[in-house]
Amino acid sequence: MGSSYKGVDYFGSGPHRFEMGERARRLVALSTLSGDVTDAGTLEFGNREVRVYVKGRLVAGSETALWALRDAITAQAVAGVVSGTLEDQYGREWESMKLLSYEEDGPTARGREVSIGYVAEFGELLTA
Repeated sequence: MGSSYKGVDYFGSGPHRFEMGERARRLVALSTLSGDVTDAGTLEFGNREVRVYVKGRLVAGSETALWALRDAITAQAVAGVVSGTLEDQYGREWESMKLLSYEEDGPTARGREVSIGYVAEFGELLTA
């Protein structure tokens, strides 16, 4: 079983792992809302948005093929792209996820294959 986003295996070219972001309640101090630093208390506004990070390496047989992998992923990180299901290699699924950011980690490594490290951040955007 492989991992996927919207049914496409963007990460399977190399090793990768999924990590969960902070899971917490959305809290706001009353003093922040009122502007009065003497107001005590906190209001709850529900859950924080779910964040999942995929960290790994894209691996390809050529520089051109590596750029194709990079371009396919970054095409999902632009405004207006619809959300989809993110699935890890163990079958765990997160629905209604958007690719919020894609950041490369270090230079391209060259050998028999070319590769580059990355971190992709996915989020389920909620409204208050």
